[in-house]
Amino acid sequence: MYKTYFVYLLTLLFTLQFTSATAQGGELSPEKIRAALDEAYTKYKDVKEGKNADYIKELANVDSKIFGIALVTADGEVYTKGDIESMVSIQSVSKAFVAAQVIDEMGHQAMMDSIGVDATGMVFNSIVAVEHHRGKEINPLVNPGAIAATSLVSGADSAAIWKSILNKHSEFAGRELSLNMPVYISEAGDNLRNQAIAHLLLAYGRMYFDPVEATDIYTKQCAINVSAKDLAVMGATLANGGVNPVTKKEVVSAETVMYTLPIMATAGLYDDSGIWYYNSGLPAKSGVGGGIVAVCPGKFGIGVVSPPLDAAGNSVKAQLVIKYVVEKLGVNPFMIQPK
Repeated sequence: MYKTYFVYLLTLLFTLQFTSATAQGGELSPEKIRAALDEAYTKYKDVKEGKNADYIKELANVDSKIFGIALVTADGEVYTKGDIESMVSIQSVSKAFVAAQVIDEMGHQAMMDSIGVDATGMVFNSIVAVEHHRGKEINPLVNPGAIAATSLVSGADSAAIWKSILNKHSEFAGRELSLNMPVYISEAGDNLRNQAIAHLLLAYGRMYFDPVEATDIYTKQCAINVSAKDLAVMGATLANGGVNPVTKKEVVSAETVMYTLPIMATAGLYDDSGIWYYNSGLPAKSGVGGGIVAVCPGKFGIGVVSPPLDAAGNSVKAQLVIKYVVEKLGVNPFMIQPK
């Protein structure tokens, strides 16, 4: 009960601060948005830091020069800069949208009871975190919680669950998404650690579908192909209270969004989640495929794709771009001008 109220109050505080900051900063004009994206692209296009993930062999082969920015407003306006055609695998960004799907299907209390919403304080694929908490008090944005979340998605069998997850991602993106088969094959051939995590969760009664099949579905969801524009539309759907602003379809409820964004805020960028939130003020989720999506509630979603990652596994350019755009547009919800 305490944690339910905590999440509610955190979200309420975030919304109030965001509303106040927006009111003081004025409306975002198309000119301001275009200028911010243009400047960010020019400023960071030649950044050389970071390198592609290589622990998943296929990711090392992705073109490291891909660099695309997209911002989609809550009323469906689309702004882009750079390469928005190239696809990368969504990887851990998918965790946020599966979490939203589970919350939408089962309710926010089920997420707390069956998985947890606290940051573990350990690496994203930690087995120690599972042992320490006996499968409890993890969260759906790290591997153990994400595999458990996948196992909670409704479906009669693994094919039905996978279809449901892919369809929901497609609804978020406003178009039919597909599987990156080479990445899936590469990951599926080397996912023994995730299988071990799933079996450990099963031992603690925290796995809700066959552990091997759930791990395979999770591996597939991480291999969904997306562009920067897809990520921006997905983020904009959350920014618009669960309604895709491009297709006008309700993907999840507004209440689901209210409980999804705090998880993204506290655990969205691996070990650097606190640093990210400290510097940007926006809920976000990253993936080792090189994409980051950030949500400016009520305003926009922004997606950036650039495969080279920092030591924490987050796209170097994507972080720089989003922070720059947030500052340039004055939309950090915690920047409150005194009266």
